[in-house]
Amino acid sequence: MPGSRRNARLVLCSGEREGTSFELAGDETLLGRAAGTGITLRDDDGISREHALILYDADSDSYSLEDLQSTNGTRVNGKRVRSVTLADGDELCVGRTVFHFVRDNVDL
Repeated sequence: MPGSRRNARLVLCSGEREGTSFELAGDETLLGRAAGTGITLRDDDGISREHALILYDADSDSYSLEDLQSTNGTRVNGKRVRSVTLADGDELCVGRTVFHFVRDNVDL
């Protein structure tokens, strides 16, 4: 339905904060170690200061991930990526940190 937006979030699957959920409410969410990123992960030195960007496209109601030329790269479902459209259930790995991408009310 045009104009409606299904919720999306990243859920931590590793580390001390396993199970923590990060809502992807804006059109852009920056992941990295630097203060001021949308999702700040200071406890993983394998993550760049500004590691990756998650973008929301309202026209297609989809999310994509862009690796920001990070030193250690970004993996989605085990494959190193520069840019990829995300699907419900995808596993994202930045540094040693693992997330699951979750969409609410996904049509089956």
